[in-house]
Amino acid sequence: MDIVASTADLRAHVRSWRGRQERIAFVPTMGNLHAGHLKLVRHARATAGHVIVSIFVNPMQFGPDEDYDTYPRTLEVDAAALRQADTDLLFVPAVDEIYPGEMENTTRVVVPGLSDILCGAFRPGFFTGVATVVTRLFNLVQPDVAVFGEKDYQQLVLIRRMARELCLPVQIDGVATEREPDGLAMSSRNGYLGQTERATASILYRTLTAVKASVEGGAADYPGIEHAAMATLTRAGFIPDYVSIRRATDLGEPAPGDTALRVLAAARLGSARLIDNLEITVP
Repeated sequence: MDIVASTADLRAHVRSWRGRQERIAFVPTMGNLHAGHLKLVRHARATAGHVIVSIFVNPMQFGPDEDYDTYPRTLEVDAAALRQADTDLLFVPAVDEIYPGEMENTTRVVVPGLSDILCGAFRPGFFTGVATVVTRLFNLVQPDVAVFGEKDYQQLVLIRRMARELCLPVQIDGVATEREPDGLAMSSRNGYLGQTERATASILYRTLTAVKASVEGGAADYPGIEHAAMATLTRAGFIPDYVSIRRATDLGEPAPGDTALRVLAAARLGSARLIDNLEITVP
């Protein structure tokens, strides 16, 4: 595996592979990799002859009181794991490689209607940061396929729409959430959980499982189900931002006849903000 930090070196590799008409898969990450990330890399490896992974902690998607400065950076360990996963190229750009000039005045990508709902309502500017950095990385890497985890389901829906509407020739693949034995969705921020909080954290998954079972069992009072789930989380010690049942395709409010849904949730537990979601099929 080669490790590069400059756009010029990245493009030299891409140009060489493109010259041989070889397919490229791309997995963008912020590092501090866990088994869920490596699952994405394995999926990428199965879809293309070459796999590029990026590690870039994107300052544009962090709010002023969020954890950009303290976000775990574990490049040496991450690189070793990616070598084991048969990654071809690791791209580790500096901030000025992605945002030349003043980031405050740089061009941004906004996806209306998806950027300000659910997590976007609680993290203003977050999804603009995500859409902007992913667009820039796509332009640099020029992959045939890009791989994202379903754990960040709103992000996945947003990137699919962004790629479609900007006519980006990239196939967007989603990969099912990797979970701990007790159901907790794997996340780099799980490391913020203390021992007691970690024991409580799986209640988020169990709560969403109960919502799924209720709806798939025929319950149709979605606001009531959401309210009850929020109350369950609050009693367990979470500070929930939302529990919301949405249409799976575009995260719109469900309408009569919609059968493919998702229940999504975000909740704070100690210093960690946890998110999760589950697929729902309405009978």
